[in-house]
Amino acid sequence: MSQQQSPDNVSIDEIPVDIDNTQSAKVDSADVPDEIESITRGLAGEQPPTNPIVVLKAARWWYIHGKGGTDPAFQWAIEWARHLATDTPSDVERFDEFLEYLVTVGFADERHELR
Repeated sequence: MSQQQSPDNVSIDEIPVDIDNTQSAKVDSADVPDEIESITRGLAGEQPPTNPIVVLKAARWWYIHGKGGTDPAFQWAIEWARHLATDTPSDVERFDEFLEYLVTVGFADERHELR
């Protein structure tokens, strides 16, 4: 833990982890750090990130602050990282769940606005 971190707000990189709000299962788009929002929007877009480390950074944030292993943004980020690592087709149904989840979180009013 660096000197700038408190026991309630720790992180292994510059993206803070708010211990009090971990796996609260309720994420508001205003609470998502800019970098994570950008990566997440990229995962929903026509040209998603191709660096697995970047994708896994978003996955980690959604796992910690979302619904844990069942969080649709976490699951899609892991699915996309798997696709990048193995060059196998990704699960389209999981992508649809991810887009719907982003609408409920407040990233857009409609799914088509994310693409």
